Parts: sequence; structure tokens; C-alpha cells
Amino acid sequence: MRRKIPPLQTLVCFDAAARHESYTRAAQELALTQSAVSRQIATLEAFVGVALFRRTRHGVALTASGAAYARQITKRLEAMERDTLDAMAHQGEGGSLALAAVPTFATRWLVPRLPDFARLQPDVVVHIETRTRPFLFADAEFDAALYAGTPAQVANWAGTRALLLMHEDVVPVCSPRLLPRGTAVTPAAIARLPLLQLSTRPDGWRQWFDAHQIEAPSARGGPRYELFSILAGAATHGLGVALMPTMLVEDELRRGDLVVACARPLSGERNYYLVMPDRGDERPLLKSFGKWLVGQAQPE
Repeated sequence: MRRKIPPLQTLVCFDAAARHESYTRAAQELALTQSAVSRQIATLEAFVGVALFRRTRHGVALTASGAAYARQITKRLEAMERDTLDAMAHQGEGGSLALAAVPTFATRWLVPRLPDFARLQPDVVVHIETRTRPFLFADAEFDAALYAGTPAQVANWAGTRALLLMHEDVVPVCSPRLLPRGTAVTPAAIARLPLLQLSTRPDGWRQWFDAHQIEAPSARGGPRYELFSILAGAATHGLGVALMPTMLVEDELRRGDLVVACARPLSGERNYYLVMPDRGDERPLLKSFGKWLVGQAQPE
């Protein structure tokens, strides 16, 4: 059956015109004339039967339908470009994986271990983009996601199955300059130090103090940071004590930039998972990558 798809050149012109909201700038980008771009847009509008642009005093602007269509077309063109570059690079061999990953886990845990995967499968390319929230795989060009969440969150991620990689234990860390004699202190002493907060986990310190039966009126006080990587940087520079998964600050602890302020870890509610679309036809490459990940996360 013939696919109901407009000509590729028409979609490329539409993508450029939508990004610039200008036929003239689209023409400059594509080395075409402004009238050629205008004809391509008219052809596309006739094909879909919807007005994609409206005329304004200063040129053109996307209609609501045009804006929605542009968001989808841009993703599809980017995926086509990525697949084409992969095919050009591998000449039919190897393959690629497109992963979504929570930022700090990707930069501090996954990327340092990828050379080992590259050694085992040198013809495979791993693409990584950061995502902090669940998404629909049907609307994204990812093969899998590396996600930190609770079992309930993972169970409620529609159309997916998850492979548990590791549990998350958190522990207070700080610059050694912040501690008397640079050595670990008691939970009660931690309550008197400046606390650094992760904005996505506002009750993290409260839970840690409750677990150790410590009154801490300032448990929710202190500066807030969006990412663990920023939190670690703030702790390294002596701004306060951060509640961190130790696997995300391995380098800082090894160098002595950070020390464990109190050796009382708390088993967090979150775990790290490889989340995959539940399509029933798992790619062999994704299966081998998942097996490698488990070996890295749960070494014997």
C-alpha cells in the first residue's frame, strides 16, 4: 500500500520555514529562492488540506495546526538524519542505540563505563540524550531509557518493561573543610551544618533525619539545586552538606574533594532501571546492552 507521505523536499522546506517563521530565511538556509519555498509550502498545504502558515504584516507565522505538525515533522527528520549518518558510518555493520538518560547518572556513571562496551562491541554507537521524566516511546526516537524512580513510577510507565540495575543508597557528603578535623560526625552534628537540597527531592533530608531519630528544624532549609551534578559541585566548594548517592561522586571521594560526613546511608525509595518499550520484539543489540549494563551495575 502506498504511504500517505508528502515529498521529502516539501517537508524539508516546511521544517526550515517553521523554524524561522520566514520563507526568506528558509530559502537562504536551503539555497533556494523564496518563491521556490513558497511553492513547496503551498504544495504541502494542498496535500494535507490544512493551512500551515498565515500571513502577517512582517511575513508569515505558523497556525496552530502548523505548529503541531512542525513539532512532529522535525522529530522525524532528525531521526532520519541520525539513521542515515549511522548507515553511512557503519556501511551495514554494527548498529546504534539511542538512549534517554537522567543527566548525572549518564555523565558520572554510564559514560565512564562505555569504553568497556565499545571494546566488546566496537561497531556499535551509543547515542545519549538527557530526560528527567517518563515519556511515551511511541512519540520518541529512543530504544530505551536509563531512569531513576520508585517501583511504583516504573510500574505506571505505560507500554514499557523495566530491568532493575541497582538500588540507590544516599549518604551525606561535603568538603573536608566543613568538618572538624575533616572527619565524620554524628547525625546530630549534621543537623547543625548548612544543608544543600535537591529540588526534585524536597523531603530527602527530612527522611534521612527521621531514619536516625534526629530533630532537625532546618531539614528543608538551604539552597536548592536541580541536578545531582550541581549539588555535588556546591558541596565540593564548601557550600554545605549534600545527600548524594555515592556512585555519583566516586571521583570526588577518591580525590578527597568530598568526604562522607556521616557514615549512615539511607536506602532510598528510588532505583535505577533500564526501561524499554514492551513491543515483544526486542532488538538483539538492546538485549546485549542490557546484559552488559547489569554486569556493570551488579558485578559478581
